[in-house]
Amino acid sequence: MVSEKNVTLDKEGLATSSGYLTVHNFDPETGLYTGSSQEILAKGVGIPAHSTAEAPLTGGAGKVSVFRGGVWQQVADHRGETVYSTATGEAITITLPGDYPAGTTLLKPATAFDKWGGNEWVTDTAAAHQAAISAADTEKAARISEVGIITQSWQTQLMLGIITDADRASLTEWMKYLQAVQAVDVSATPEIIWPTRPETE
Repeated sequence: MVSEKNVTLDKEGLATSSGYLTVHNFDPETGLYTGSSQEILAKGVGIPAHSTAEAPLTGGAGKVSVFRGGVWQQVADHRGETVYSTATGEAITITLPGDYPAGTTLLKPATAFDKWGGNEWVTDTAAAHQAAISAADTEKAARISEVGIITQSWQTQLMLGIITDADRASLTEWMKYLQAVQAVDVSATPEIIWPTRPETE
């Protein structure tokens, strides 16, 4: 029968007698302290894997105990915090204990065109402007295409001489709109004021 006395371990990590021993468990991957348990040991038996008889260190807020290299260490605990890659600006949620990952910052980039300048994010205004021009060019092309779709049948009717006065007036309005869209200088973004689209019945 196992006695209720506390036991000690020899230099090989085996119980010197039968009894109870409090062990302190840690995650095998991270070494993070996961809790303590009382184990019943028979003489000559070792403690469970991923545990130690050494009690973890106690620290202040923002610290956790990690078992590394055979000893407990106190490390920073930033789990759940969000940092940003200084290379890409990508948001990263910290899931492991320890210092902030290398190549990250707590500062959030303000735009998709920010580049890390060493101490802060710096917006690449040229890249941002070029992207805005591309977006405006896409918008311009979409508006021109829309006019073609809407006026196609009217233009056919006009060539055949069978267009109604109402449709002729609508075609004229859309052609004036098309001219205004074609005249838009996309390099003026973000100061572009798009022409008002004619109403459709």
